[in-house]
Amino acid sequence: MDCSIDCSKFKGVIPPVVIPLTKEKTLDLDAFTNTINRMINAGVDGLFFLGSSGEVAFLTDAQRYHILMEAVAIVNGRVPVMAGIIDMETLRVVDQAKRASSFGVDALVATAPFYALGGPKETERHFRAIREYTDLPLFAYDLPVCVHTKLDPTMLVRLGRDGVLQGVKDSSGDDVNFRWLCLQNEDAGHPLRLFTGHEVVVDGAYLSGADGSVPGLANLVPAKYVEQWRAYQAGDWEKVREIQDYCARLMYLTRYVKATVGFGAGVGAFKTALWQMGVFNSNQMREPVQALEGEDVAHIVEILKRANLMDADAPIRE
Repeated sequence: MDCSIDCSKFKGVIPPVVIPLTKEKTLDLDAFTNTINRMINAGVDGLFFLGSSGEVAFLTDAQRYHILMEAVAIVNGRVPVMAGIIDMETLRVVDQAKRASSFGVDALVATAPFYALGGPKETERHFRAIREYTDLPLFAYDLPVCVHTKLDPTMLVRLGRDGVLQGVKDSSGDDVNFRWLCLQNEDAGHPLRLFTGHEVVVDGAYLSGADGSVPGLANLVPAKYVEQWRAYQAGDWEKVREIQDYCARLMYLTRYVKATVGFGAGVGAFKTALWQMGVFNSNQMREPVQALEGEDVAHIVEILKRANLMDADAPIRE
């Protein structure tokens, strides 16, 4: 491992930030400031911008850079900032890395390429090529549902030992491979910081030896995930499980959306919940995804009330 790249500050709870929009589909800076401060005040250990929860796939380059500029200014050094540099192919990712680095972020996060799909050799070369153009900590984002490539644990650990990668955000849904990744990482001397991106099984990831979590649901309940991380550090597994059960039930708000699927149901439900909780001013989505309405909003409000995140008699916001 290249010890000149310090990744020790990357641990704990690092939410992938959901981006609030105005009705005109521009960045709602007031709500953006509010949600960032709310999570930092809850004790999160970092923030990840321009990931899936940040709708990175729907953003122009100008919109990405605007978000990063504002995010770094709002965070103001209080916690580490991770930036997604997600793009179709290697040189496009390198361009994203160069620009993101110029905004003063603390780490970069990249998926495998996802247009001209290659094999294991090309995927490994992709990450090695990115490393040639940046000195920042680099995290691999394992997201096969979107990029159609599953990152091999052996390759990831090899890249960690070679100093190419400093960590992994695992959103693969493959708990078996994540367990093997944790074991191989330990056997190699723990060159990688390992994070789960799955809100519902954070307890299992901690039991496997994860260094933290990147849960989108932490946008709604950051304090719960911080409390869970601290319970894990203290060895209080009953508390870890209890909090996970609460969060798993809260995640039901994404399960029964009827109007749409994918980002519209997942991030759309998060935005709708944050709007109804008063953190956001709208639940507007990026084109071509439409905001949830009607029965879907009412269902989300019902779950929020059961989770004590809204008063029982609170009306639905319009």
